[in-house]
Amino acid sequence: MIASIFFMLGLGVVCAGILTAASRIFYVYEDPRIARVEACFAGANCGGCGYAGCSAAAVAVVAGEADPSVCIVGGPESATKAAEVMGVEVGLAESPKSYNPCSGGVRAADKFVYLGVNTCRAQAVLSGGQRACAVGCIGLGDCIDACQFNALKMGPQGYPVVVAENCVGCGACETVCPKYVMKVKTMSERLMHFNCSSDRLAPCRQTCPAEIDIPQYIAQIREGDYEGAVNTIRERNPFLLSCGRVCPHPCETNCRRGIEDEPVSINQLKRFVADYEMNSEERLPIPTAPETRKRVAVIGGGPAGLTCAYFLRRLGHQVNIFEAMPKLGGMLRYGIPEYRLPKQVLDWEIQTILDLGVDFHTNVKFGYDFDLSSLVASGFDAIFLGIGAWKDASLRVEGEDLKGCYTGIDFLSRLAGGEKLPIGQTAAIIGGGNTAIDCTRNLIRLGAEKVYIVYRRTRGEMPANEVEIDAAEHEGVEFVFLAAPVKVIGDEDSHATHLEYLKMELGEPDASGRRRPVPIEGSETLLQTDMVITAIGQSPDVSFTERTQKRLADLNTTRWNTIEVNPETLQSNIPYLFAAGDAATGPSLVVSAIGGGRRAARSIHQYVLGQKIMAQENELNNDLIAETLFDQVDGIVKNPRAPMPELPVKERIYSFIEVDQVLTEDSASGESNRCLSCCLTCYDPDAAASNAAQPKAKHTKSEAA
Repeated sequence: MIASIFFMLGLGVVCAGILTAASRIFYVYEDPRIARVEACFAGANCGGCGYAGCSAAAVAVVAGEADPSVCIVGGPESATKAAEVMGVEVGLAESPKSYNPCSGGVRAADKFVYLGVNTCRAQAVLSGGQRACAVGCIGLGDCIDACQFNALKMGPQGYPVVVAENCVGCGACETVCPKYVMKVKTMSERLMHFNCSSDRLAPCRQTCPAEIDIPQYIAQIREGDYEGAVNTIRERNPFLLSCGRVCPHPCETNCRRGIEDEPVSINQLKRFVADYEMNSEERLPIPTAPETRKRVAVIGGGPAGLTCAYFLRRLGHQVNIFEAMPKLGGMLRYGIPEYRLPKQVLDWEIQTILDLGVDFHTNVKFGYDFDLSSLVASGFDAIFLGIGAWKDASLRVEGEDLKGCYTGIDFLSRLAGGEKLPIGQTAAIIGGGNTAIDCTRNLIRLGAEKVYIVYRRTRGEMPANEVEIDAAEHEGVEFVFLAAPVKVIGDEDSHATHLEYLKMELGEPDASGRRRPVPIEGSETLLQTDMVITAIGQSPDVSFTERTQKRLADLNTTRWNTIEVNPETLQSNIPYLFAAGDAATGPSLVVSAIGGGRRAARSIHQYVLGQKIMAQENELNNDLIAETLFDQVDGIVKNPRAPMPELPVKERIYSFIEVDQVLTEDSASGESNRCLSCCLTCYDPDAAASNAAQPKAKHTKSEAA
């Protein structure tokens, strides 16, 4: 008995010794901070952070592989507590949100009848689903079942709708979707996403240089959610007021309704909601990402520069704009007349951008008051060039420097700056573009008795917007077509009295596709005029490359005096220098400059954060998705397009009051009902009839983008 006891005691001592040794040999240390960090999290184990549960996320935080803000459910409070445990700054991240870019659902035609298991994954096994659209939503709600936060519901059109206030961005919906329809992105990711061939895009969205989600904002107008419509537009374009007035709306050229009827008046609807916000005298909140402490200099305060600044600021960067003119706005202010874009409207829109925290400096010219080296020495991490195209092309004929002779952009900018220029009784404007038209309509309002447009081709070849040409004609402008100026004749006081031109005839098409004008020998003709304005084109002024330090002299430019950039990233051969707008493309549309400003902002964002500067895969750029372009659209009942309200000619030619007026609410509602709610291939042929039968929508509140 005693022997047994001693044996057991001895065995116990031996086991204890073995265990002690093993604990030292095989001991695994666990940082006590892991448990403390995990306790700060929400405990949902949703996986939205990208880790396999809260415990794994806590390990990553302690290891320095994740920020204290990694828990997307816990929010700022969770991040603050975790940061205190780690003894670091919070560094709040953006919360991702899910969204469904497909508006098709049950609208797509059936390829076959499905009688199997009622889930998206099961149906997707059979040729990708029963619907004809290869990339559209199947609509059986696997994502709704997977969501633990009641953030998804099935919409009336047979596709899931996100309840934004409930969404925590966990990504469960994105994971289970077999068609990769559901997306989970942060605000910054959405701002910087560009049209791709894999996206669900209506033709109008593909044609818009700013890539605005047009069907979405029109649907929001139809539903009475005007604030939501403003936010949808502003996710791509901060100049909705200006574009609603001056954009030639290329988006409408590919509107499906226009195939069988008149296109939807997309631009008038944009202006309607833009004016709604401005007239409410309350600016909608615009969220920004957490501060990055990166600094960017934007040279040029025109549409490209202001757009670039807007998106960079929303991405969390500090932005300083440097502008040569007394006020911001560029060609929007100094090139577009008051009767098309009132300066009070432009001021309101620019202030919206500045209120985000954008700093600016006016009356400072690049290459004169400051240069590249001073910006680099001031600590700017990247520089954007949006200097515009302010250099007028010369006519290169005898007498163009006589008194009474001007160039187009110089004339318009001096007027916009408040300068009182002597106006002749008769004026001849040479050119066929929008600048020429703007000069003529200004002169009529300034008291010129006779105004001519002198153009070397015919009306059909004029590059100006058709509506502007029509407006000028209604206001009394006379057109002298097939006329090539050869000389300006003056009197003894060196003041212009006549414009001499050669009559022309159209020959074979040139590189632009337009028929080349050929002079008719011996057809010299005199046109009496005491004022001549040359508006035959403009280009950027890149003389700063010659008068500044060597580094900027290395900047590559083209034979058109534009800045040479990578077309996908808009980065120049100087790595930290980017350019967009007219400075990179030559004279183009305001909306194209806006699209370029956003693209440059994405590249600058990547550059200053040390990421690879690159476009997304399969970006469309100027291409179109072939399967979205139809030859016919069945089921369309013709419904007249809402006419643009405008001041009568007899009233408008005596003042600079805005000519084009905004749609009434009833007209906007009716026009929004004409939209077919197109997606990639789906559309609602009976949208006008069915929507018109619904009760009128009431205003609703919507979250900012």
